[in-house]
Amino acid sequence: MGGSLTAVGMGLAVIGAGLGIGWIGSSAMESIARQPEAVGDIRANMILMAAFIEGAALIALILSYIL
Repeated sequence: MGGSLTAVGMGLAVIGAGLGIGWIGSSAMESIARQPEAVGDIRANMILMAAFIEGAALIALILSYIL
């Protein structure tokens, strides 16, 4: 039972991270299309938020493996 719960937890963490990064990328492209002069600021914020999501997903993977 513990192995299947670990797999479900890890799967949910990966799916959530993928959806979050996809949503950030989509929003960033829409923002760049609306204001092309702000591309540098939008790109920097997009990369920063993607890194935060990846970090949270990595922590979720590790915790689901440990528990």
